[in-house]
Amino acid sequence: MVANYSRRFSRLFFLFAAALVLSGCATAPPKHQSNLCDIYREYPDWYDASLDMQDEWGTPMQVAMAIIKQESSFRHDARPPKKYVLGFIPWGRVSSAYGYAQAQDPAWEDYQKATGNGGSRTDFADSMMFVGWYTSETQKQLGISKWDTYNQYLAYHDGRGGYQRGTYKRKPQLMKISRRVAQQAKDYGWQLKQCRKELDDNRSWWPF
Repeated sequence: MVANYSRRFSRLFFLFAAALVLSGCATAPPKHQSNLCDIYREYPDWYDASLDMQDEWGTPMQVAMAIIKQESSFRHDARPPKKYVLGFIPWGRVSSAYGYAQAQDPAWEDYQKATGNGGSRTDFADSMMFVGWYTSETQKQLGISKWDTYNQYLAYHDGRGGYQRGTYKRKPQLMKISRRVAQQAKDYGWQLKQCRKELDDNRSWWPF
């Protein structure tokens, strides 16, 4: 009996310790989210991922980063709030959005089919590629420039079909948020000009 209890305790302790290790490996949100230079200094691999996305899809990194900041505040496991029945009974979540880019299940599946990238919504590089792909497709289908953060975000939030139907016009709060995202992209772009050389120089010796 004592031996069984000891084994059970050891197993629980191991699982708890493993959970702590895994949680410690998760990337914490950047400390200074309003400054793109500070973000890339804190996470140099994010700069590499942003360059890869920009090369692949042509979406300016400051636009993609502004979208991700708004969507998840750079939290890898971000989810929308839960729904409640009768005000207190949990009943799933508002949507299937998940991860850095808050990609919903259908959009993520479309991305995987179109690109062949298995990827993970909790991986920053994969999420950046998703945003690049989505904004690129939006330009192809709706004619919205990848530099037009305001309208790109409206289409990102409401979906391309929703954007075409003008659903955002009935959502003044969404339009306000989209203007904020557009301003953040402009700020990020200006900041990037100030530190681009530093970031590129650091890449030459960054070993990872």
